[in-house]
Amino acid sequence: MNNHKVKVDVSNKEGQLGFVFTRGGLREGAGRKSIGVTKKVSLTLTEEMWGKIESCCADNQLSRSEVIRNALESYYSK
Repeated sequence: MNNHKVKVDVSNKEGQLGFVFTRGGLREGAGRKSIGVTKKVSLTLTEEMWGKIESCCADNQLSRSEVIRNALESYYSK
């Protein structure tokens, strides 16, 4: 039997709900550090280009976001 109790609490950040174990709680500064602003976009590319992105992801163990971000940063840093 699992004796872990779970409660729902409101985070200090943006009023988001979070699930926390009773032995701890949401802490300011906890978790992955932000690298920038997240904005949702829709991107239309050819099947060939998506294939290249997916291959790069698999070869380098990166997410699509990381591959696209790296490409944009490389382009704009010139």
